[in-house]
Amino acid sequence: MPLMTKRPPAISGVSASSEAEIQTVYPSIAATSIGKLLGSLYGCLPISVGGIKLSHLIFPLPTAPLGVLVFFWQKVCGQVYVLTNRSIRFRSALGPKLYQKVLLQDIADVVVDQKAGQDFYPAADLILVGKKGETLAVLAGVPRGDVFRQSILEARNARVQTEASLATIKARGN
Repeated sequence: MPLMTKRPPAISGVSASSEAEIQTVYPSIAATSIGKLLGSLYGCLPISVGGIKLSHLIFPLPTAPLGVLVFFWQKVCGQVYVLTNRSIRFRSALGPKLYQKVLLQDIADVVVDQKAGQDFYPAADLILVGKKGETLAVLAGVPRGDVFRQSILEARNARVQTEASLATIKARGN
């Protein structure tokens, strides 16, 4: 009698029936108003000295303690963005507290909105847009926002295709 074995999922650790983490993003200090203010300050003098902006030479060192304070405050009291194969979760940086959850199939588009001061880091806000054009959520200060945008859209497309495939399979069984 042959031994029946369970087939592994197509992607190791990922299943159509369970939620799996794809990527976790920690916002930069560009998510805060102080971070954006510092970023604007660092870019305010466009005069170049030896290929480096004058404001990059003058302001970062004296304001570094403030930047470090904001960085550590975010790590203790801030949020992280977790992309899974089903949703985007806004979770506490320390501990399992869940603030918000947006299902991938509810997202129609992701808009990259780089505010003043965020280009220094380089970071941007990502706006999750729903099917009716409404704002579902804003991911503030995402480092390399265009890269994370692409990851979200690819995960959303995979989720929608998986749901459609499962619906087709279920319809065949009836």
